[in-house]
Amino acid sequence: MKKPGKQQLWLAVSCLVCVIVALRNTNGLEGTEFSGGWLTGPLLSMIDIGTLLFVLALIVTFMYPRIARALALASSLLCLPLYLYFIAPVPFSQIFGFGHEFKVQPGGGFHWNGWAITGVLTLAVTTDFCLHDFAVTSRVQIQEQG
Repeated sequence: MKKPGKQQLWLAVSCLVCVIVALRNTNGLEGTEFSGGWLTGPLLSMIDIGTLLFVLALIVTFMYPRIARALALASSLLCLPLYLYFIAPVPFSQIFGFGHEFKVQPGGGFHWNGWAITGVLTLAVTTDFCLHDFAVTSRVQIQEQG
């Protein structure tokens, strides 16, 4: 069996961290009004699917790294909207809510939720690992052909 590369290890670690942060951000939201909302319900479903895909990417990383990178990118895209909603609920609702009105208007437009910001940062790092690995793999294949 081939020894895992440094990029594979970093991708696995970043997927694991993304899973932990996603679970921390969604802790206690299942079964609440948040999960049944017409705007927030789909966001919660998306992050649940994204978390499962991160787990799958973590498992697949060492066998099929390209598939794992694609799964991690898709997971990042699925998890990002909920984090953005936590950070900026009013602007998010104005853009995607199509007339959604808050019963109690949140103060200000932005809330510096530490876990949501951590989520955005972990998604950015994971996306960077994935895109960097795709670029390196493409360069190596071009050099082998040429």
